[in-house]
Amino acid sequence: MDQPPGFFDPRFPNHPVSTLLVAGETLTKDGNPCSDTTLYRLLVGALQYLTITRPELSYVVNLVSQLLQLPIEAHFLAVKRILRYFKGMLSSSLSFTSQPDLSLISYLDADWARKSCTWSAKKQSVVSHSSCESEYGAMASTASELIKWVLDFEVVRL
Repeated sequence: MDQPPGFFDPRFPNHPVSTLLVAGETLTKDGNPCSDTTLYRLLVGALQYLTITRPELSYVVNLVSQLLQLPIEAHFLAVKRILRYFKGMLSSSLSFTSQPDLSLISYLDADWARKSCTWSAKKQSVVSHSSCESEYGAMASTASELIKWVLDFEVVRL
């Protein structure tokens, strides 16, 4: 398969790397414009889909996504480094497999509202008179969200 024009640069080897970014490197907007902005945008778009199974790519893909308007050569090299990292890490990823038995597990934190009051200006919808009552309220809220999620899932599945 032929590589797109401008994809291979002999100054930069095509071997896998173990880090996504060079330590201390920042992506600025100053520099020579990228010769193929369409290729840059296509690669960044493909990398965005890759973050679903490769969450460690999320931060750097977000960085290069913010530079889609006017990419420079350094941005393109950062995208190539992400691809070289991915080339070296092909054997490790998240795997989503279907299971014959579907079990749904939910966790709740009845004390969450008290912890969040320091930074939230939102009024609480319910005031509990005891910790037991607040835990029952949290369980009811969790059960309600689970039922809503299951119903939404069934609609999407049909």
